[in-house]
This record gives sequence, structure tokens and C-alpha cells, in this order.
Amino acid sequence: MAEVRNPELRIVGGHPVLDLVNTVTPRRPGGREHITSPTALLAWSRRVGLVGAGEARTISAAWRTRSGSAGQALHATLDVRESVYGILAARLADPTPGPVAALEHLTLRWAAATARSTLVAGADRPAEVVVGTDPAFVVPDRLAFAAVELLRAVDPRHVKECPVDEGGCGWLFLDQSRNSSRRWCAMADCGAQAKARKLTERRRAARASTVRAPRR
Repeated sequence: MAEVRNPELRIVGGHPVLDLVNTVTPRRPGGREHITSPTALLAWSRRVGLVGAGEARTISAAWRTRSGSAGQALHATLDVRESVYGILAARLADPTPGPVAALEHLTLRWAAATARSTLVAGADRPAEVVVGTDPAFVVPDRLAFAAVELLRAVDPRHVKECPVDEGGCGWLFLDQSRNSSRRWCAMADCGAQAKARKLTERRRAARASTVRAPRR
């Protein structure tokens, strides 16, 4: 399975699950889908560090040998993505418990991932949970686990949305700035574009005002 990279897709969320949410541009109904195939999913997973090169080859081999597993993994991943977005978008609009349907969907994906995980205990190290014992479902299983950990551990006030109404893309990101003042997914991208638009609008308004000014 050939690897496909998407150089246009920025990684700015501050967490793999938020970067998963941000694989739609803009992050609104009708936005452009970036994970359009299992191949694109595997390339994105490598890019964000979810799997390594060797794991990617193992996953690709599992998808080739098990009919339908690649499509199932893609569907499960997108289900995790939309569940997390539904929960976080609801929190941004109203800081009460997230929508029941989205929470139930994520719970089911997390439970399935748990069933495909195992506990490993070493003689000289603490026990650890190994997520993704089935190569065909490593990607959605790790993302489901990461999503639950994100929702459990991260202060919801630190999750922000690049403001669509001000020209942003609607992507979500962790605001880890000292005074929680970050407003854009990336200042060099959406922030700069918004500033440029405002400057253009001010110049147009100034020119229009000059044209309308009565002659003396």
C-alpha cells in the first residue's frame, strides 16, 4: 500500500486527537475531508506519531490479507473523530456534559479497543496497557484510548476553536499559552490571514470615505 502524504494539512492541535478532529477544513459541515482512504489514514497516523514505520507496514499487510478490515478501520477512526468533535464542540458552546449520542459512540469504540488490548507486567518496570493487539485496528484503537484520556485529563477551558466568524478555520487546539490568550490555530496562518483581511477592509473603508467626502 503506497504511502500518501498531505503537505497541506497542518498539525497544530497540540494533541493527536485534536489533530484528528482537524482533518476537515474548515471544521464545519461541508468542509474538505482530508482522510479520504485507508492509505491517507495510515500516512496521517505516521505523520502525527501514532504509529512507527514498522507498525505501518504491519498494519498495511493486515489490511491486505483481511478483506474489508481497512474500510472498517477507516470507519471506526472517523466515528471516533466525529464523536470527539461533537463532545468538544458542545462543551465550547455550553460547558455542561456533552451530547449523549456522541459519548455513547465514543464509549463503544473505547470498549472495543479495550477488548483488543492487553496488560503487560515486567519484572523491572510497572505494568502497562498495550493498546492495539490486532494490527488491523491499531489506529482506531489507539485513537479511542487517546480520546478518552484527553477528555478525562485536559481542562476543557484549554480547548479552543479557531474563530470561524473572524475568518478562522474552526479547528480545535490546546491553548497552552501562559495567560490562555491564544486565539488562532496558527498565528502564521489563520491569524495572519484575518489581520490581512481587516487591514484590507480598513483601507477600502478609508478610500470609500475619501471618495464620498464633499469637495469644498
